[in-house]
Amino acid sequence: MKFTLNNRFTKQLPADPILENTRRQVTNACFSYVTPKQTANPEMVHVSHDMLQTLGLTKEDSTSKEFLNVFTGNSILPNTKPYAMCYGGHQFGNWAGQLGDGRAINLAEVEHNNKTWALQLKGAGETPYSRTADGLAVLRSSVREYLCSEAMYHLGIPTTRALSLALTGDQVLRDMLYNGNAAYEKGAVVSRVAPSFLRFGNFQLLAAREDITTLTTLVDYTIKNHFAHLGNPSKETYIAFFKEVAEKTLEMIVHWQRVGFVHGVMNTDNMSILGLTIDYGPYGWLEDYDVDWTPNTTDAENRRYRYSNQPNVGLWNLFQLANALFPLVNEAAPLEAILDTYKLEYDASSLKMMRSKIGLYDEFDTDFTLIQELEANLQLVETDMTIFYRTLANFDVNAPNEALKLLEDAFYNLDVLTNNIKSKWNKWFAAYASRLKLENTSAEKRKQQMNLVNPKYVLRNYMSQLAIDAANNGDYTLINELYTILKQPYSEQQKYNKWFTKRPEWAKHKVGCSMLSCSS
Repeated sequence: MKFTLNNRFTKQLPADPILENTRRQVTNACFSYVTPKQTANPEMVHVSHDMLQTLGLTKEDSTSKEFLNVFTGNSILPNTKPYAMCYGGHQFGNWAGQLGDGRAINLAEVEHNNKTWALQLKGAGETPYSRTADGLAVLRSSVREYLCSEAMYHLGIPTTRALSLALTGDQVLRDMLYNGNAAYEKGAVVSRVAPSFLRFGNFQLLAAREDITTLTTLVDYTIKNHFAHLGNPSKETYIAFFKEVAEKTLEMIVHWQRVGFVHGVMNTDNMSILGLTIDYGPYGWLEDYDVDWTPNTTDAENRRYRYSNQPNVGLWNLFQLANALFPLVNEAAPLEAILDTYKLEYDASSLKMMRSKIGLYDEFDTDFTLIQELEANLQLVETDMTIFYRTLANFDVNAPNEALKLLEDAFYNLDVLTNNIKSKWNKWFAAYASRLKLENTSAEKRKQQMNLVNPKYVLRNYMSQLAIDAANNGDYTLINELYTILKQPYSEQQKYNKWFTKRPEWAKHKVGCSMLSCSS
């Protein structure tokens, strides 16, 4: 197993001079050197062959003892020094001060095909940023992170990736719902991959401490290595940098809304500077189209991170990043202009996205009202978002009165479809049919295009939970099956039709399927 190393992060940024792995405030530094914890009896559970190829590795590499040891933290790659990153952030709207990589350890940065990738282990032990935690992860959360990282990539959503999932052979004590019922679970490690794991919080912490020297160094580093097309550091470049981060963040969130993904914990320390979906914790997909739904038990009362509020939280987080970058710009107006543009661009991008979901490609002024009425109807009774939009591709413009029958499988309980609700739906279907007739697209072409934006398969929480339950009993076949299905989420894959179904009743209120904690 050979890598071409490019450890630019540790070479170009200031390191914490203290080498002891003790909990502490780390100042005037962007990272701390730290060694992963040795594991008792590591076992590889699954490897993403897509990521193997992306990194220039082979299937033979993935079955080697060296691969197992490196990606479970038992060995260190030659000529590398693992490290944990220092950052802060707002958690649920409140400034939390220093946070940092509490259970993530970066192994190295490697090059392949002119691209640089940071390799990271999640759950590999304590760091100076672990606070009162152990820095470890359990199989439950690791399965969810591993599968979702790859699923999101194949959905076409900007995301960090996952290379491997492994058991450590250790038992880890976790209080799953933070209710005083701690229990031992199987320990696990996920190896994560991204061009960079830099977050809004990396910049925020330095600005909050008024460490402008290190802040400038970090921003210049980020532009040089990830936004080089913007040019050399200057006030204008810093403004252009913020503009591009805002655009990437907006693009990511529009994709989330398109497929019904709810991140669950959009703290500023969980926001990638590259606009990647990062930190898969208490996430979930809308099943019942409830726009106020959040999968996070910690957020159950205020629902700050509910589905409908994700675009607003994205803007709020960007405002915090703007505050962090202000000392380098010393002018509020250009940063405020970018934030104002975000609002306008989100509305335009969201409308374009929604048009594509229902097969509208020519623009008419009535489209916005049609979409608003659709979203209102979807909330009249419990309606499965994924099944509804996927099935809508089969809508017959010449038979709108048959549409309710066509879409029966999207409703969780047909008995609650009152005559009033049916009337509202039939009225919408009639309007939809009239609107589609204005398109210059054939029914077959429309179906093909709609099926490219409305996935047939998403990683529903109950699917993950079934895979977790089987894995806890030593059976990894379901992990592999879901991994395989989710590589082609827009394809019919008829042999996997059993997964194109509504959430089963048993999963409606089951822990791990409906609500999850940040330890999930």
